[in-house]
Amino acid sequence: QVQLVESGGGLVQAGGSLRVSCAASGLTFSNYAMGWFRQAPGKEREFVAAISWSGGTTFYADSVKGRFTISRDNSKNTVYLQMNSLKYEDSAVYYCAGAQIWGTAVRRRELYRYWGQGTQVTVSS
Repeated sequence: QVQLVESGGGLVQAGGSLRVSCAASGLTFSNYAMGWFRQAPGKEREFVAAISWSGGTTFYADSVKGRFTISRDNSKNTVYLQMNSLKYEDSAVYYCAGAQIWGTAVRRRELYRYWGQGTQVTVSS
């Protein structure tokens, strides 16, 4: 059974930093591209970042480019999202997801096969 378990969310002041993690089990982690999505109340779930199987290539949403960094450790079956210079509008539930896709397809949430339960990130203004 595939499981993706996010952790590391919490409350942080605007301008601060936070790192969320996603531990995967039940799948060959290094065969999957991994993505982070987020969903704020009343809004659709949106793409944040994605990383290739090897970790050599990354994609970012324009809204987080230069502030967020996605990385992965295949030896630990874990993907990370380092979030710096956080803004109030970054507040959302953050989800990790896995898929055997690449290219511009990584922005399309409907193509991801596996999802975590999410972790809440709240940025106070």
